[in-house]
Amino acid sequence: MLRVGLTGGIGSGKSTVGRTLADLGAVVVDADAVAREVVEPGMPALSAIRERFGEAVLGKDGALDRPALGRVVFTDPGALADLEAITHPAIWRRTADLLAEAPDDAILVHDMPLVVEKDMGADYHLVVVVGADADERRDRLVRDRGMDAEDAQARIDAQADDEARRAAADIWLDNNGTPAQLDVEVRRLWAERLEPFNENLLHGIRARRPDALTLSEPDETWPVQAARLVARIERVLGERAVTVEHIGSTSVPGLPAKDVIDLQVGVAALADADGAGFVDALARSGFPRIDGVTSDNSKDGSEWPKRLHGSADPGRVAHVHVREVGTPGYAWPQKFRDWLRADEAARDEYASLKMDLLAQGLTTTGYAEAKEPWFDSVHERVMAHSASSAHSPG
Repeated sequence: MLRVGLTGGIGSGKSTVGRTLADLGAVVVDADAVAREVVEPGMPALSAIRERFGEAVLGKDGALDRPALGRVVFTDPGALADLEAITHPAIWRRTADLLAEAPDDAILVHDMPLVVEKDMGADYHLVVVVGADADERRDRLVRDRGMDAEDAQARIDAQADDEARRAAADIWLDNNGTPAQLDVEVRRLWAERLEPFNENLLHGIRARRPDALTLSEPDETWPVQAARLVARIERVLGERAVTVEHIGSTSVPGLPAKDVIDLQVGVAALADADGAGFVDALARSGFPRIDGVTSDNSKDGSEWPKRLHGSADPGRVAHVHVREVGTPGYAWPQKFRDWLRADEAARDEYASLKMDLLAQGLTTTGYAEAKEPWFDSVHERVMAHSASSAHSPG
């Protein structure tokens, strides 16, 4: 089951996207709808609200008067905390029930306004953010919801800003245009990424780049993309992962690279990585095991064992290298990365090698093999830099 977190600021059009995804076949759990459901007349949460805030927050029909309650809690952090202590447990219990009811092969969309504010991105395989300029969102709230401009702006200002949302977004849907344009983008997202990702997830298939070699110009978002994947792996593996970090060419600023995120998971013992719980946890989170890869090319003559997983997401190819902490095979990718980050000449030398190999028309497999002699040749320089850095002040 593919789990998608759908979010966006007030007035962004998030609910419109949720409805389109539901029409396409997604199981959509709407956090706002759940929040309304748990405080309906007869529900325990409403009784608790009446006990805490009094009859003034109820209408004549006994239902919750949301504007009245909002006036009480909006300017009183203590009152807001009391309200959340009542409603949040009920919301999460009901949400858990709805999530559990979804079929195993479903694309499950959690329409959740506070994914960014609550730092929930690692709970999903993907986070989709619907974005629109603040001025456009304010105008929609005034025009479509009857808010006054000051109240609309206050609500916008109380939420996460676009910088935080972009950092959390695996997919950014721009909704500054027309509803028809948004509809096209949502349907393209469904067909090109969500459905293929779900199929890969269900069948344990990793996404792969074409075998024809291409290199991308340095992308300043690579580290942010890697950070999202790191958080998901840390969440699902817990203490089974001693470390999770970004390695490889995309972790080196200014270096051209294949558009593949390489991550390293450090484990206390490599046998831990072969446990069914470890393998299944990574597979469920979108990183199936790649069979047949059991070692790296050693630089010191010793055995450098590892395990390898790949991303099932067709929109973000990634390799997850699992190595035992403290071994030479675990340390070398870190030292090589840090050397390239620190030594501009070395970085330029490696970039030049990449361009020369690209010009030869190699496949990606041939490219990887052709780089190995250079890796061997710079091994002593990498180790010398690591040793000098270890003895430098700070």
